[in-house]
Amino acid sequence: MRIYCLQKPKLLAMIFQTLCIDLTLLAISEHASAQLSTGWKQHDMNRPLPPTVQPGESHLPTPPPSDAVVLFDGKSLDAWRNSDGGPAKWIVRDGAMEPVNGGGYAYSAQGFEDCQLHIEWASPEVPKGKSQNRGNSGVFLQSQFEVQILDSFDNVTYADGQAASIYGQYPPMANVSRKPGQWQAFDILFRAPKYNDDGTLSSPARLTVMHNGVFVQDNVKPLGPTSWLQHHPYAKRTDTNRPGKLPIGLQDHGNPVRFRNIWVRELPPETIEPPKEAYDPVIVELTESQIEGLLGKFQREGGGNYEVLRKDNKLYFTLGGPLLEMIPHSPTEFGLRYTAGLLEFQRNSAGQAQSLRFEMGGSLSKGQRETP
Repeated sequence: MRIYCLQKPKLLAMIFQTLCIDLTLLAISEHASAQLSTGWKQHDMNRPLPPTVQPGESHLPTPPPSDAVVLFDGKSLDAWRNSDGGPAKWIVRDGAMEPVNGGGYAYSAQGFEDCQLHIEWASPEVPKGKSQNRGNSGVFLQSQFEVQILDSFDNVTYADGQAASIYGQYPPMANVSRKPGQWQAFDILFRAPKYNDDGTLSSPARLTVMHNGVFVQDNVKPLGPTSWLQHHPYAKRTDTNRPGKLPIGLQDHGNPVRFRNIWVRELPPETIEPPKEAYDPVIVELTESQIEGLLGKFQREGGGNYEVLRKDNKLYFTLGGPLLEMIPHSPTEFGLRYTAGLLEFQRNSAGQAQSLRFEMGGSLSKGQRETP
């Protein structure tokens, strides 16, 4: 499987060799799709900076839900690998994992596609450097799309490179960074790019990000794999180059950024699956007398009224709120057009409905025709 993963230049080689990652620039690939743009050159210092917002009180760490895959619980790096597929060359100290000099990226041993990721991180308590050289790291979805980690507290840098940016592409809507050394959290909703059968892009990746409980990325669509200095478009996929489930990557940028409490929830596909058995009931036509025999109000058991009425040559049922269109399956049995409800009427010898039963959502109620 060949995967395109473009990152900051000194780290280009730090990708899983076992996944046969090709570092060819996508911009010159004959299979590259049309290139998108944000309207700004990358890393433009003239790009407006997001407003600074003080986040609310921290309630970290956030416990993982019951269906989460826990990637780091403060004890072991068993769920992490290095660029060669061997054990991650990071250390665990005081319940946090952090890179060591020359350790390289850390990658999750398990791959993910559509997912919810929770990750907590802290930049060094004593800040060193400025701009991109201060508390720099990053978390990569599918080893390709980076949500930037940076000490952005009182630290000016280019807008598309500060904490919680989609690196080099989209600045966050607000700078909600905590002070150096304090624990911070990203909650990321990720939808992987989708491809047509012929390998062309069907829909780009999408990212929604909350930083310290504040909504900072709103379903943004990366222009392609994130990278330093230039944009790279999505590549056309071939039989040997399909992304599928890929690792989550944590960047070693030479800064001792710490990580803890990392967990992932795999998300179901967005496509709504139809019922296994299509709802295809028999629909009958009613005579005028059969319709007239249904119209009127019915006293509901327990209080209130039901009513059957006709409007624009259609029958409707109401509980005193919206009008629900009735679909006749027989002269006495009716479904509702948009709701899984069932109405059954008892008619007298003259054909007039004297009572009804209404079933919906596991509940049954009854009504008797009101006497004039």
